[in-house]
Amino acid sequence: MSDLLIGSKIELKKVHPCGTNLWEVVRLGADIKIKCLNCGHVVMIPRIELSKRIKKIII
Repeated sequence: MSDLLIGSKIELKKVHPCGTNLWEVVRLGADIKIKCLNCGHVVMIPRIELSKRIKKIII
């Protein structure tokens, strides 16, 4: 997961309630802020938890 950059597009394993599983990385740190590409919802997730949820990095 060290290849995550700000602006990277990621695909998560679980679908968001709006119907998509594509997210964009907005902020990096101990917690990573991601934004839904469909509805714009922003979520902060701990780095370890996000690494378990990522299906694919689409850079």
